[in-house]
Amino acid sequence: MSPARDRGRQGRGRKKRDLAGEAFAEGMRLVKANPALGAFAFDTCRQEECALAPRDGLVRVDSDGTLHAHPARLADPADWAWALAHALLHLGFGHVPAAKGRREQPDRHDLAARCAVVNRFLLTFTVGRTPEHLPAAYPDGDEEQLADRWRKSGLPAAYEHCGTAGHEPDQLLLTWEGWSGALPDWQLAFAHALARTMSTALDMAGGRRDSMEGEPTRLRPWEKALSWFVSSYPLLGGIAAGITLVADAELARAHDISVAAVDAGAGEIYVNPLRQLYDEEWRFVLAHEMLHAALRHGDRCGTRDPYLFNIACDYVINGWLGEMQVGTMPDGLLHDPALTGLSAEEVYDRIAGDLRRMRRLATLRGKGLGDVLGGPLGAPGPYVDLDEFYRRGLARGLDLHEHQERGFLPGGLVEEIRALSHPPLPWDAGLARWFDEFVPSPVAVRSYARPSRRQAATPDIPRAGRSFPPEEIARCTFGVVLDTSGSMERVLLGKALGAIASYADARDVPAARVVFCDAAPHDAGYLPVADIAGRVRVHGRGGTVLQPGVDLLHRADDFPPAAPILVITDGWCDVLRVRREHAYLIPQGARLPFTARGPVFRVS
Repeated sequence: MSPARDRGRQGRGRKKRDLAGEAFAEGMRLVKANPALGAFAFDTCRQEECALAPRDGLVRVDSDGTLHAHPARLADPADWAWALAHALLHLGFGHVPAAKGRREQPDRHDLAARCAVVNRFLLTFTVGRTPEHLPAAYPDGDEEQLADRWRKSGLPAAYEHCGTAGHEPDQLLLTWEGWSGALPDWQLAFAHALARTMSTALDMAGGRRDSMEGEPTRLRPWEKALSWFVSSYPLLGGIAAGITLVADAELARAHDISVAAVDAGAGEIYVNPLRQLYDEEWRFVLAHEMLHAALRHGDRCGTRDPYLFNIACDYVINGWLGEMQVGTMPDGLLHDPALTGLSAEEVYDRIAGDLRRMRRLATLRGKGLGDVLGGPLGAPGPYVDLDEFYRRGLARGLDLHEHQERGFLPGGLVEEIRALSHPPLPWDAGLARWFDEFVPSPVAVRSYARPSRRQAATPDIPRAGRSFPPEEIARCTFGVVLDTSGSMERVLLGKALGAIASYADARDVPAARVVFCDAAPHDAGYLPVADIAGRVRVHGRGGTVLQPGVDLLHRADDFPPAAPILVITDGWCDVLRVRREHAYLIPQGARLPFTARGPVFRVS
């Protein structure tokens, strides 16, 4: 037998490759690789005799939970992955629910609206490759809203055939007859799959497992409580996603942490792993600490006693959590129904009169200790804009909570979150408002005693001249008491003096009275506003005693009685008593050693 005839017989006996089947299998593998879609149970049908498979498309899904694929269509695996994901999302979104009895198929508007919603979701939940003929953007609204809108205004041609079955419907409702058990809920199954995926991703972020595959490591009670907030409680879910739990028995013992404490700056909650609490109690504890951090109770303390203010905040937070029914309050925590509806500052004013009894009360950290820490217990980590993080997390959580109608929220908590949603004005804008209010601009006076500069243009028409009287100029000024001690930073001096000069120049203030203070005051007299920023020589670098400089301006005969005083210091100074309108410029994070009577602008 010749070699050529032998090769021909071998070729006729070799099975032909199914390229379409291989591409379909690879597309299915891409879908299964997605954690959310891979955890969703479904069936596929790719039989040549299948009557439900599309004739010119790729996939059709029915309410039995079966994806009917074209048996011979040759498509790229990425296209198959996108089409299969599209069909699965129809199941997960409840577009083809299982039901008994007569079924009415969706009309063209419902089909287009549901496909538009699924395609819009796939733009951010990328699986496979989006077909080029589909729109790059989709209108807002859910399925019902889009269908009603298109019934009234007409269905746009771009959205009419944006499914996976070509010009045929890609969704089919079948009747479940002869089924004795409970009907499957595809929407609930997809929600559970998605929740499991989010929980696994959270475990990976927290280092509790290395990959999305395999059985997860068993969560400890406080970790389960934190995961519950991420998956089930939107108000605090955004905050919980950015919080790090530190469960170290030695660390808790060294710092006397009985149950838990929080450091808002580091974004860490320290829990005592030796403390035995139920899951519901751990939810209450973590929600308590997250609200401490999110509402910035450590920064709001001001000049109040930190421990007593912590106690006041505990009363308020525990009352809120009881009303919100978040977890179960552990025994021994602070709660008084008589304080319901009061803010932390109002509660502080009430309890500050009985210091001896209040210092015997215990927070989650322990008796006589505040659970709002002033700094991280471990090594400092990377810092971000904490105000923005907590403000955005609470605001988005509140919007989700209200949109999903997740339950009751106390009015006081909602007010504080709304207040945090509107951040305070920057220091330079606040300083500009202060100048507008208390530093008058000179008012020009017109008089025929002084001819106008335009008089030469109209010799026959007399024109009044415009001028500033000396007494008007002397009235429009302000005083600056500048701390020039060794602790003052030159960056703060440059920013503060530059802002003062620019605002004074914008208001036509000719000069300001400047006094430098360290161990003794140095009167620089009246300086033009242009000289304040650049050509002022700072005297003295000794200690910080500012009261003599303030007294110098009080006693000065050439300083107007109504002129305000601006004090620039780093906070390491003596107690000041200013008997006229005044304000303070201090660095961000610094505190004055006394209760300020005037506004305090914090230079960032």
